[in-house]
Amino acid sequence: MPHLKPQVISVQTHLRDQVANALRAALIAGELRPGVVYSAPSLAAELGVSATPVREAMLDLAREGLVEAVRNKGFRITEMTDRDLDEFTEIRTLIEVPTVGRVARSARAEQLEALRPLARQIVTAAEEHDVLAYLEADHRFHLELLALAGNQHLVEVVADLRKRSRLYGLANLDESGRLVASAQEHVELLDLIVAGKAREAEKCMRRHLAHIRTLWADGRADAKAAEPALRLGDR
Repeated sequence: MPHLKPQVISVQTHLRDQVANALRAALIAGELRPGVVYSAPSLAAELGVSATPVREAMLDLAREGLVEAVRNKGFRITEMTDRDLDEFTEIRTLIEVPTVGRVARSARAEQLEALRPLARQIVTAAEEHDVLAYLEADHRFHLELLALAGNQHLVEVVADLRKRSRLYGLANLDESGRLVASAQEHVELLDLIVAGKAREAEKCMRRHLAHIRTLWADGRADAKAAEPALRLGDR
């Protein structure tokens, strides 16, 4: 059995969404491992809820490509290949690099400065080793920045790509201090956009996405290395 970090799950209409978010957090933190099959009842016991919202949440994650149903057993965490990582990075680069350039040319200063607290939150979370706070602030920063281009469908596409290209074993990378450098790139990117330096902002975004691609690969490698020991503990 995995030992999931305690999550506060309240009984309300959005229980399914809360369970799904808790499971995504467990995936990112490396508490749920790629290739391992987990049953809904066992996960429900860890989260302190019934099995029904866990099954519903797992079906949502299956639609996102994060898990796959295994008949009469539960759900297997899908494994990402190097090709998957390359393709996700390519698509995000094609979308986000020119979009930040467009935002640098058209967004108002007050719109951009409204993102400053989020950029700082990302750095603070990385420095304090708060992985979930880091991911939440990072998610909001990127999507709110892209939203300034005025294309909601574009934002939704990137949001979906971000869900699919999750960072396995991010906690291990955090312990090595490697998230701080990635976090600081958000402040650098925002400074360039505020200054109206569109080309420099595009170069910064391209470099940032390449950096993330490296973190994805390293996080996946760490998860694979730790997997045998965790499987033994789950039995």
